[in-house]
Amino acid sequence: MNMRRKLIFTIFALVFAAGLVMAAGQALAAEEKPTQFFGFGFYRTGPYAAGGSGYASGMEDFMQLRNMQGGVNGIMYAWEECETAYNTARGVECYNRYKDRNALYHPLSTGITYAVIPKAPKDKILIISSGYGRADASDGRIFPWIFTTPTSYWSQNTAKIKWIAKQEGWGGDMADIEKYLKGLKIANLYIDIPYGQETKPILDAMSKKFGFTVRHFPLAAPAIDQKAQWLDIVRRFKADWVINRNWGVSCTVPLKEAARLNFPREKILGVWWCGSEDDVLPAGKAAIGYRATNFHGVGKDFPIIQDVIDTVYGAGKGNISMTRVGTVFWNRGLVTAIMNEEIMRTAHKKFGNKVLTGEEMRWGMEHLNITEERIKEIGAEGLMQPMKNSCEDHEGGGLVFFQSWNGDKWINTGEVMTPMKEWVREMVEESSAKYAKEKNITPRDCSKVD
Repeated sequence: MNMRRKLIFTIFALVFAAGLVMAAGQALAAEEKPTQFFGFGFYRTGPYAAGGSGYASGMEDFMQLRNMQGGVNGIMYAWEECETAYNTARGVECYNRYKDRNALYHPLSTGITYAVIPKAPKDKILIISSGYGRADASDGRIFPWIFTTPTSYWSQNTAKIKWIAKQEGWGGDMADIEKYLKGLKIANLYIDIPYGQETKPILDAMSKKFGFTVRHFPLAAPAIDQKAQWLDIVRRFKADWVINRNWGVSCTVPLKEAARLNFPREKILGVWWCGSEDDVLPAGKAAIGYRATNFHGVGKDFPIIQDVIDTVYGAGKGNISMTRVGTVFWNRGLVTAIMNEEIMRTAHKKFGNKVLTGEEMRWGMEHLNITEERIKEIGAEGLMQPMKNSCEDHEGGGLVFFQSWNGDKWINTGEVMTPMKEWVREMVEESSAKYAKEKNITPRDCSKVD
């Protein structure tokens, strides 16, 4: 009996040991899976926290989804956050912290973007400023490491002016757009930081070209008190239209001030950083009918978002409250993460399924071509727009969507405006040429670029 027990015990011990070895081997294999590292400079604190936290979590939720599905061509995501509080100095610190491990960096701030632009070529790190940053960086001949994909502030503002003309009765023929803009008074209400200042040149140029009057009303950050500016806008300037170029907690203020002075909210058009749920909910009824621009879809009725909800949040691995999934800033982060992944997939086709360097990632971005068919495969039809970059063109998209707040949620109005591409490109090349001269940069000859 004792021999039998010893035999059973020995067999059990061997099986158990083998199980431990197999489990250890599997764990080691999982640990040894190659990972593409992303060091992020995000802001989850301060007056702009709503935008930063939503954007960050949308990106991370998408990466979590892909990791749970086995990665990108077998490459897993790894990421780490550094808090910038939307402060330029801290943003540069975060960039420097990760520069030895990063192949790609999202500054998520126009000020930070300007600060890291000179660093990128030396450090060989791809810089993406999607819908923000320096507009003339769309010229890839001068700025090979910087991309504004899918659209820039300058393109957005030409689309805004086209949209305003449409509200005034314009039918869409550029030959007679001046007829509907001439004589209009447009107030550009902007927070006086690099982000807010970026669109002044394009608005000034358009006012001369099309005959409307634009007046810029600066606001000292964080721009909570706007009473004096609004009195000037309504009583003295007598604006026909107001462009809301605030940011963070100040985006709501124009809606409240407009209601106080009986200025129609339908005549206020917001930048895409003043078009989130956080910007309108505090204004209550004063926000109903307010419209803003965007460069992606709204809501969560998209297959890819449902995948995130079912897989990531279903497993309790989400990065933010479920109530914010499908909100504007969360969607923006998700769309950006999809773009990151498509950059990786493009680069993998040339360099193999591997952890990418900054130079390889930059090549992938410059050859990015996200078609409507690919968007449908991803499950993001209606959520994101096609994007196609080249050596010359680092903007790669350009479409501007319009949305309206109905008191409960943002509704896509169905209006999609293309920017004044040729004219914007002329301004981009003129501005980038000045930068190249100042910095002694020789423009790339794109006919010789792979």
